[in-house]
Amino acid sequence: MTSSTKSSNSNLEGKMFRKIAPQIDEVELYPHAHAERIATLAAEIAKAFVLGPKDLQSLRAAALLHDLGELVMDRDYLKRSGPLSANERLDLQRHALIGEQESARSGGDRATQLIIRWHHEWWNGQGYPDALRREEIPLAARILRVADSYAALTDARPFRAALSKEKAREHLVEWAGIEFDPKVVDALLMLGPLVELDSFSLVEGDEPRAELPAAREFNLFSSFMK
Repeated sequence: MTSSTKSSNSNLEGKMFRKIAPQIDEVELYPHAHAERIATLAAEIAKAFVLGPKDLQSLRAAALLHDLGELVMDRDYLKRSGPLSANERLDLQRHALIGEQESARSGGDRATQLIIRWHHEWWNGQGYPDALRREEIPLAARILRVADSYAALTDARPFRAALSKEKAREHLVEWAGIEFDPKVVDALLMLGPLVELDSFSLVEGDEPRAELPAAREFNLFSSFMK
C-alpha cells in the first residue's frame, strides 16, 4: 500500500469516526460535543510527551470512539439521574471491552482498540477491565483517562452539574497518583489558553449545582466520572 493510499484511508476513517462521535455523546446525554473536545485535549497533552504521528493518530481516534461500547449497549440507566445499582455498574464496565471490539469493526487500528480497552485503568491498579497499574497502562490510555475525566467534570451530566475549571483541576490534583498518572495531570495543568479547557459551569467558580450521588461506576474513590 502506498503512502498516499494510507493517507486517504486514514482521512476516510477520521471522517467516519467523527460521524460516530456525536452519536456516542447523545447516548451519554452530554449537552456539548464531548468526544471532539477530548480528542483535542488529548492531542495537546500528548505534545508534552512527543508522541509520534502514528501514535497521535491512534490516540485521536480512540478519543473519538472511547465510549463506543456505551453506544452499542444503549442502556436505559445511562439516561437516569440516580445512582447505578451494583449490577448496573458491573454491566457498564463491559463497555470498554465492547468498545475495543466495535472499534475494530469500525476500522480502528490495534493501538486505537487497546487505548479504548484501557482508558478506564487507574494508576494505582483499581481500574478496569484488566487492573493494570502505573506504566503497565500505555501512555496514550493514561492521557485519554485524564482528558476524558477533565472534560466530563466540566460538562453537565444527568446526575450532576458541571464543575468549574478550578474545581476540576483540584480533583485531578487530588487523585493524581491514585486514578491518574501525575505526569499527565501536570501536562494538562500546564496547557496554555485553550477553549476546550473552558468549563460549562453556569457561573465559573461556583460549587456544583446538584448534590452528588454515590459513585456511578466501578470507581471506588471518585463519584464524578462515568
